[in-house]
Amino acid sequence: MQREPITLAGAERLREELAQLKKVERPQIIAAIAEARAHGDLKENAEYHAAREQQGFIEGRIQRLESTLSNAQVIDVTTLNPNGKIVFGATVTIADEESGDETTYQIVGDLEADIKHNRIAVTSPIARALIGHTEGDVVTVRAPGGERDFEIVGVEYR
Repeated sequence: MQREPITLAGAERLREELAQLKKVERPQIIAAIAEARAHGDLKENAEYHAAREQQGFIEGRIQRLESTLSNAQVIDVTTLNPNGKIVFGATVTIADEESGDETTYQIVGDLEADIKHNRIAVTSPIARALIGHTEGDVVTVRAPGGERDFEIVGVEYR
């Protein structure tokens, strides 16, 4: 089985979420189930059924996080020495050749990709186009909306 790459920071975020689920949310939902159970008839007790459903979601997420963390290959980006080349974990600033708009992305594993926080999966079209290039290169990204050219403005390993 191939181990999924994850950055050290990404692994830490997943560990924090796991701790929150186990130490805070799981006990809260258990208490909510106990309280709803005390209200009597469980067949028509919406609070009980909602709490049980929420418990299922929490337990499923706990299992997923534990599995992910146990099978992940944690990579400390700060210890890499790729000689300026873009590799997994690099934080890259690119400029759209057409509009000049700059965007900064960190290339991460599929498990920690989050576009809202500018973390893109190593398997994404943009990341695949950037890997192996250096600052100053112009890359062509083949995306669903067509081809776009980007200049690599900066590369960091943080």
